[in-house]
Amino acid sequence: MFLGIDVGTGGTRAVLIDRTGKVLASHATEHASIHSAHPGWAEQDPEDWWRAAQSSIAAVLKSGHKPEALALTGQMHGCVMLDADGKVLRPALIWCDQRTQPQCDWLTEKIGRARLIELTCNPALPNFTLTKLLWVRDHEPALFKKIAHVLCPKDYVRYRLTGEYAMDMQEASGTLLLDVTHRRWSTEVAEAAGILMSWLPKLYEGPEICARISAMGSAATGLAQNLSVAAGAGDQGAGAVGMGILAPGAVSAAIGTSGVVFAATSTPTKDPLGRLHTFCHAAPGIWHVMGVTNGAGLALRYFRDTFAPGSTYDELTTLAALTPPGADGLLWAPYLFGERTPHLDPEARAAFTGITASHTRGHFVRAIMEGVAFSLADTFTLFAELNIPVTKIRLGGGGASSPLWQQIQADVYDHSVELLAAEEGAAFGAALLAGTGIGAWPDVATACASTIHTARTIVPANAAVMRAAYHRYRRVYPALRAISKSA
Repeated sequence: MFLGIDVGTGGTRAVLIDRTGKVLASHATEHASIHSAHPGWAEQDPEDWWRAAQSSIAAVLKSGHKPEALALTGQMHGCVMLDADGKVLRPALIWCDQRTQPQCDWLTEKIGRARLIELTCNPALPNFTLTKLLWVRDHEPALFKKIAHVLCPKDYVRYRLTGEYAMDMQEASGTLLLDVTHRRWSTEVAEAAGILMSWLPKLYEGPEICARISAMGSAATGLAQNLSVAAGAGDQGAGAVGMGILAPGAVSAAIGTSGVVFAATSTPTKDPLGRLHTFCHAAPGIWHVMGVTNGAGLALRYFRDTFAPGSTYDELTTLAALTPPGADGLLWAPYLFGERTPHLDPEARAAFTGITASHTRGHFVRAIMEGVAFSLADTFTLFAELNIPVTKIRLGGGGASSPLWQQIQADVYDHSVELLAAEEGAAFGAALLAGTGIGAWPDVATACASTIHTARTIVPANAAVMRAAYHRYRRVYPALRAISKSA
């Protein structure tokens, strides 16, 4: 039995599976809300992740099952800064924090955009860990001088469990400090940015055993002391493992807090314009490309909390299902936290357009769901431009549980989409990495083949309507950009 722990944005989830992939126990604990002191800022307290992890792990262990190994996954890009004693120096700047554009500009000028993409396969973006470190350097210099260790969110929880400073290749790809092509830290980038190599943890491949549960970790959670801990992966890498996305042509479209379209590649495919992320995969020897929209499920949650407090998601999506495809001309641009793919614009702002007096709450909800799918379709457009094959699309994330969002995605992508028999997200993929790490399967591909099965396929039903709506949607961002630039 293998344990996967997902330190997400909204909460931490623990999933225990057996060698057939059957889920034996699962529990999720919510995090405190994201703190946003200024527009575009987003911070969380690492101690809150640790609290939630303890709670979820303890709840799963109450099932009576004992894991043979575990691995962690979680939200990527967050910047956790520790002093020499391993104490947290400040709240973590998380993935959706957009304050660091000046630092991105400085780094791009310092290294050169083309050279930076050559070294890391990615441009400087506010989401990445390095740019957050540079913001602290510029605005909190006294604190910056105290930094001794830099981790990402799930790696901090592993540190609390084991006492080890470690990071996997896939997670490290999202720091902007990794030489993604050669799967090693980039000394050139670190030196140019003024980051000490001693701050960076040791690197491991996803299924590689990197630590063991310490006495303190055991006492805090009930896990057995010396239990093997695999390196795991960021949520997108582990989620792809959990969906069997390991070979070229296999693509996943996941709608969680953010939205991601993810394709496995046999080599590091680089977009010279930096619109797609190119990362090491969670499995050794392969890579992946992905496009990201920052506000996916987050957009629906924002609407519910702001305009429909007390309503459930089921109630809202039921209203949306009663409205026609295309939402009678209502469009949603989902840029609540700026946007990554394809615009690379932290200043992008969300908007509804085309509102009329006949639009109901259901229209607005459907427009949000369609707008998120349109934003993800931008990545498929880039895949076609870069000759990245798409032979099958599997749906994941919370959006995969919504029948309406399933059909909307098939219609917008104009491609059949697959649903898995048991889509348990990134925590499931982390558990597979843990099992592979101790030899339950010879490799990650075998682990996936042994445990992942397709339940059904959804075919497009309204592709023509969605194609026309997508063409109109593509004109919204340039208009919003022109408005914001003229302000």
